[in-house]
Amino acid sequence: MIRFILADLRRHWIGAIAVTLIIALATALGVTVTLQERGLRLGSARAAAVFDLVIGAPGSETQLVLSSVFLQTEPLPLVPGSVLAGLIKDPRVAWAAPIGFGDQIDGQPIIGTTQALLDGFGGVKDGQTFAKLGEAVVGADVPMAIGATFYPVHAAAQGAGHVHDRMVYRISGRLGKTGTPWDRAVLVPIETVWKIHEMEEAEEGEEHNHAHGHALGHKDGQPHGEVEVDIDAPIQPDAVTRPGAPGLPAILVKPRAIADAYKLRQEYRGEGTLAVFPAEVLTRLYRTLGDAKLVLSGVAIGAQGLVAAAILLVVMVHVVQRRRQIGALRAFGAPRPVIFAIVWLEIFVMIGAGLLAGFGIGYGAARLTADLFTKTNGVPLPIAFAAGDAVSLLMLLATSGVIALLPAVLAYRQSPTSALRA
Repeated sequence: MIRFILADLRRHWIGAIAVTLIIALATALGVTVTLQERGLRLGSARAAAVFDLVIGAPGSETQLVLSSVFLQTEPLPLVPGSVLAGLIKDPRVAWAAPIGFGDQIDGQPIIGTTQALLDGFGGVKDGQTFAKLGEAVVGADVPMAIGATFYPVHAAAQGAGHVHDRMVYRISGRLGKTGTPWDRAVLVPIETVWKIHEMEEAEEGEEHNHAHGHALGHKDGQPHGEVEVDIDAPIQPDAVTRPGAPGLPAILVKPRAIADAYKLRQEYRGEGTLAVFPAEVLTRLYRTLGDAKLVLSGVAIGAQGLVAAAILLVVMVHVVQRRRQIGALRAFGAPRPVIFAIVWLEIFVMIGAGLLAGFGIGYGAARLTADLFTKTNGVPLPIAFAAGDAVSLLMLLATSGVIALLPAVLAYRQSPTSALRA
C-alpha cells in the first residue's frame, strides 16, 4: 500500500508539490506572526529589565523609555541637573546615572554618562574605564578596537549631520555583553557631551561656513579643524552635582529596594519631573501589540481556512476524476478499507508535509526578520519554538486527519461497477 501511494504521488508530483507548497505558505504566515510577536515581547522585556526606574522631564512616557532604554534617541525635554544631584544623595538610591545623547559614530549612538552606569552594567571587561574627557567605553557589539580614535558626528534629523571637529575620542575599554541596545552604544563622560554642545551653541553663527565646508567635500568622520576640548583633562566626579549643572534628557535610577522604587516613582511624578517603570510602559505597548497580533492572526487563520477549503475542493475533484482507477482496484479485489486507507494516507501525507514545511519556513522567516530588527534597533529577539507550538502542530495534524476523511469516505462508498462505467 505504501509503495502504491508513493508511486501515485510520483505520478502526480506537480499537483502534490503545489498542494503541499500552498499549505506550507499558509501555515508559515501564522507561525511567523506567533514567533515574531513572542520574540519581540521577550527581547524588549529583557532589555527593559536592566533599568528599574527612569526619570525625565514631563512628556511622553513611551518616548522617554524608547530614548533612554532602547536608544531611539529622539529629542527629549530636559530635566534640571539638580534632580540628579538629589538622587545621588538619596539613601534610597543604589546609583543614579545621567544620559545625554545627540551624537553618533558610524550609526552607533554616543551616550554621555558617568561611571555609575558602567558599574551598573558590570564594569569594563576589556581595557580600562574612561578617566579623561577624551576617553570612551564601547558596548560589546561596537566594531571598533580599543585604542582607536574617532570624531563624533552630530546626528541630524535629515541628511548626514556634521562632525564635531574640535573633539576626538579614544576608546579605552569595552563593556561585557548585556543583550540590550546598549551593546551597540559608545559611552563617554557626560562632561564632554556638555562641552561639545556648548561649543556647538557658540558656533551657531558659523553654520553657513560649516555647511560650506561640507560643500567643499568634507565627509562624516573626518576632521574639519583643530581639537579644542582638552581631551587629557581628568573627569571631575562632582561635575554632575555642582549647582548650575546642565539639564539632562533622562536619568537612570537603581533603587535599593522594591519599596524604594515605588516611593521614588511617586515622589518624582510631579510638575517638574516624570518617573516611569520601563516594564510598566512596555505592558501598555504589549496591549497594542496584542491587538495587532490578533488582527494578523485573524488574517493568517482566514488564509489557512480558505486554503483548506480550496485544497479540500481540489482533492474531492481529484478523487472523482480517479473513479475509474479506484473502480479498477476494487474490481481486482482491493477491499473497501484498503481503498479508504490509500486515499486517506495520500491526502494526509500531502497536508502533513505542508504543515511541517510551513513550520520550518515560518521559523526561518521569523529568524530573518528578527536579525534585521536587531541590526536596526539593537534589541536581540529570541526566536524559538515553545511547548505550545508543538500542541498547535498536533492539533493541525489532527484537523488535517479529519479533513482527509471526507475524500476517503467518498472513495470508500464508490461502487466498482458504477466507477468503471463512468
